[in-house]
Amino acid sequence: MSNSGWATGAPLAATPDWVDELLLAGDDRDVCLHFGSPVDRAGLRHAVADREDTLRRLGLVRGGSVALRLPPSLAYAANLLAAWRIGAQVALLDHRLTAYETDRALDRLQPQVVVSFSGTLPGGLRAFYEVADVAEARDGRPAETGHAVVQLSSGSTGPSKVIARTAEQLVAEIDRYTRMDGVPLPGERVVLLASVVHVLGLVGGLLYCLHAGVELVLPERLTVDAILRAVSAGDAPTTLLGVPFHTELLASNPNPPKLPQLKRMTTGGELVRAEVAQRFTDRYGIVLGNMYGMTEVGVIATDLFGEHRPSLTPAPGITVRELDGELLIATPASPYIGLSDPTRWVDGWLHTKDAGRVDPATGLMTVLGRLDSQVSVGGLKVDLTEVEHTLAALPGVESAVVVYDGGIEAFAVVPDAAAAAALEGELAVRLAPYKRPRVLHIVEQLPRTATGKLVRDRAVLRTADPTSAP
Repeated sequence: MSNSGWATGAPLAATPDWVDELLLAGDDRDVCLHFGSPVDRAGLRHAVADREDTLRRLGLVRGGSVALRLPPSLAYAANLLAAWRIGAQVALLDHRLTAYETDRALDRLQPQVVVSFSGTLPGGLRAFYEVADVAEARDGRPAETGHAVVQLSSGSTGPSKVIARTAEQLVAEIDRYTRMDGVPLPGERVVLLASVVHVLGLVGGLLYCLHAGVELVLPERLTVDAILRAVSAGDAPTTLLGVPFHTELLASNPNPPKLPQLKRMTTGGELVRAEVAQRFTDRYGIVLGNMYGMTEVGVIATDLFGEHRPSLTPAPGITVRELDGELLIATPASPYIGLSDPTRWVDGWLHTKDAGRVDPATGLMTVLGRLDSQVSVGGLKVDLTEVEHTLAALPGVESAVVVYDGGIEAFAVVPDAAAAAALEGELAVRLAPYKRPRVLHIVEQLPRTATGKLVRDRAVLRTADPTSAP
């Protein structure tokens, strides 16, 4: 049964007033957001109007450009919606970027206004911040395209790309969510663990919840106790939305409390490892759903009821095909602006660079990992994803990354020295000789992207273990 009836009854349309009509509409007293304290519709509209006045005073007009370098916060949400109400193009910069990285991004994007935060952010794993936002005009240029949002890719496997999406594309993605079985319904709650600066938290969290009348809650901290407190703080059916890192975190709790309102957890990004998924469902007694998407497109396919793991059903309106072992997504225009790889979008098809297959009988798609994870060792094909999952499942291994650079190389976080010493022997039992890592680095921590994905760029991984440099 589709959810489209309660949402719109018809596909959504991005009119000039799309922010007011699809995101801000509703009863003044309805609580829509929790950034530490509840924010009702009237309060959100007031915050948006206040930021809109500030941006207009700085000269921002329809067709202008603004960059937001704000952490997840009410200030972030209000500035984003305010800029879109004006009709400006918004570039989203992760607040965790260094000053050097921020300057490089601004030089690349050339926004006319930059909104950042004053002071220093407190440390620790936080889902939201209370910040004072500061908007400043700069010598930038108006938007060169009609896109509503510009994002830099996470760069988990290489240099970042400039990805742009129109208001129509954002609205179409919101519409896809309303038409999928298993998404949170009006009157329910979402406890969001993914960042609202990136596509899963932005559209699947903030925009969808505002449109659908789902209360969006950000826990005070990204710790097990804080997340579970956020779930237990309300009685409405609640969905957790995050990435595999958050599932692993919650699964590490051996005795979670009874949470009758907890309905489901949905993860985006990489597939949760099978043993972690089993441990999570055993301990919490709820469905662990899976979602596959890209910054370029948003949500592509889902398995929200955990029925087809590891396969997924394409989202409504999404066409997926398999070509030479790669998944391709039908997209009418390139999502990239500026310099980009011309092979990424060809003749209406976005090349995901993900290996996968599509079942012609059922339409189900299965993501098999990055296309570049398929390597040849001595003429024999090896799937680095298989090697990585095997290593990560061994006793004592907290996380692992496997790469290829003339040979298979592995980086693993293994706090216990005895477990680390036993790894090569354990791998010899589970993997054929040609699949085993030539070199195994035991490191204290593995680098992750801002979205929580493990980085697989060889140069970045060297920083985790300086002895791995050639």
